[in-house]
Amino acid sequence: MTHDHGEGHDNQGHTHGAVDPSIATSERGIWAVKWSFVALCATALVQLGVVILSGSVGLLSDTIHNFGDAATAVPLWIAFALVRLGASRRFPYGYGRVEDLAGVVVVLIILFSALVAGYQAVERIIHPQPVGLLWAVALAGAIGFLGNEAVAVFRIRVGRQIGSAALIADGYHARTDGWTSLAVLAGAVGVWLGYPLADPIVGLLIAAAILVIVWRSGKMVFARLLDGVDPNVIEEIRHASSHVEGVEDLSEVRARWVGHRLRAEVNIAVDHELSVAAGHAIAREVNHRLMHDLGYLDMAVVHVDPVEEAGEKHHHVAAHSHDGLPTHSH
Repeated sequence: MTHDHGEGHDNQGHTHGAVDPSIATSERGIWAVKWSFVALCATALVQLGVVILSGSVGLLSDTIHNFGDAATAVPLWIAFALVRLGASRRFPYGYGRVEDLAGVVVVLIILFSALVAGYQAVERIIHPQPVGLLWAVALAGAIGFLGNEAVAVFRIRVGRQIGSAALIADGYHARTDGWTSLAVLAGAVGVWLGYPLADPIVGLLIAAAILVIVWRSGKMVFARLLDGVDPNVIEEIRHASSHVEGVEDLSEVRARWVGHRLRAEVNIAVDHELSVAAGHAIAREVNHRLMHDLGYLDMAVVHVDPVEEAGEKHHHVAAHSHDGLPTHSH
């Protein structure tokens, strides 16, 4: 017996399922991506003007990275827009996985920006060039820090609110950009003090910092692609389900992220003497409790077993043979 949240139901004076939460959160994701894109483009354009006038490779590395960070908004925007389409006959779970693919694109863009910045820095170390307008370079570095930190706080906050790993990864990326922008300021000070290699060395350090973010963000995004879930989430699902009256035992608990929404499957066991309707009522209450206690859940499917046969092991068919087929089980 199963029950899921997709149909919506009215219980205790309020309604669930009237508005698909993935639609609302996707709209919020698009809103966050749109304004962070505008902020980062404005920051990068200011820095680009200073790069052209000064010839600073450290600032060039930071500018390339900021343009790359702004570009990551495009796959995220597409992903959030596709999620709003909802489920279809061909894609019965919707398009949430596109967000995970967008996260991979984001990581690849970050990696590309690190390689470009690193190449430019090494090139300038081998072939040094003078850096002018040091005060403008320092000011552009400060502007880069403020712009990136504002975008980082914005993206991380919204990403956590809607449970988007891709948006959170992009937020941490922006935060690192902010600190690397401060490194540009340090490089300008180094050149002013008489150390011309300070500028390309700062560019190289920025590239190394970007690679750290690639590793950090990549782990988060690829864990989602492989259906990885924080063990604490499983424990929260188990705790909420087991405290519903009528639940005698709890066997399998599974969960997976589809984009920024979580779907759970729970096997509960009830008294074997209960009627089908009574077992269904308990499953309904488990579903209701889960949707209340875990706001990031998109759907919970509850399977009911008699307590004497709880768990998936009782659903397997023992080895047998028929119709001349070899002995088999399923």
